[in-house]
Amino acid sequence: MSLTSKLHALRPQKKFKTKISSLQKKEALWGLFFLTPWIIGFIGLYFFPMVASFVFSLLEFNPTVPDQAAYIGFDNWRRALFEDPEVGLSFLRTIRFSAISLPIGLAFALFLAVLLNSKNVLGSQLYRTLFYMPSMIPLVATVLIWNGVLNEQTGWINIIIQNLTGIQAVGSTGLRWLADPQLVYLAYTMFGLWGVGPAMIIFLAGLQGVPTELYEAAEIDGASWFQRLGKITLPMITPVILYQLILNVIGSLQYFLAPFVLNRGTGFPEGMTRFYMVYFFKQSFTFQNMGYGATLAWIMFIVGIILTVILFGTAKYWVFYAAEDKE
Repeated sequence: MSLTSKLHALRPQKKFKTKISSLQKKEALWGLFFLTPWIIGFIGLYFFPMVASFVFSLLEFNPTVPDQAAYIGFDNWRRALFEDPEVGLSFLRTIRFSAISLPIGLAFALFLAVLLNSKNVLGSQLYRTLFYMPSMIPLVATVLIWNGVLNEQTGWINIIIQNLTGIQAVGSTGLRWLADPQLVYLAYTMFGLWGVGPAMIIFLAGLQGVPTELYEAAEIDGASWFQRLGKITLPMITPVILYQLILNVIGSLQYFLAPFVLNRGTGFPEGMTRFYMVYFFKQSFTFQNMGYGATLAWIMFIVGIILTVILFGTAKYWVFYAAEDKE
């Protein structure tokens, strides 16, 4: 190699930037154009309100007398995290209720989906419609309906239990679903089972996406129904399970409507239904302490983000994506 060639090899080479064609620029502009309504909506309806709520958390702010707002720094945060015991108690009640209702709700929705996905079920289309219809009823009406169904005197749940088992279920000495601290979370879980239709439909869509040749091969190998369920069905729909789990975790943290409709957020019975969002509502709109309420909302937002990150972080150990490249 000549000296000139060696110098040319040692000389830094220019990096040529890839030119974007006019067609790519045009497509990018059209993409931004169609995204503009969403961007405007996000900034106006989400970003700015979130910034405003964080500013409120630094203030002593009563919306009825906005001119008397006073900056107090992080006093609201210190009060919520270290001085107000009801914050921790209401959060623990929410977690306890979620630990009961969430697995029952997911398991029931998956059970219905597996049942309706079976070829041996006649009229599955009709049953899908019937199971989905209750979710279209307004939530307030659903709560009031179940308040009557679980009534200790006239509720048909107690009447059926008493007639079938002989146990004293009707009356003041019977099963007081909404007044007994040991039963109230189960009663609220029944409210959730009434609206399990959307989760059932999503699980059903995931089940129908499982390749049928996997079941055929398993049947040839002599696998039982439960073996096919555990080795094929559940692993193949783990992305759907993860999606439903995240939605239900966030929904459980925000549980509010049933205890508020039934007892106006008093926490009856014995404070068991004073969930975190109920406490947030009372602080913000009953006591008009909007600054402290904004702090409680931000704490719940942070907790929700942390739990979501944890779920996504653990997904690599149990969620199977058929298209991913496994080493």
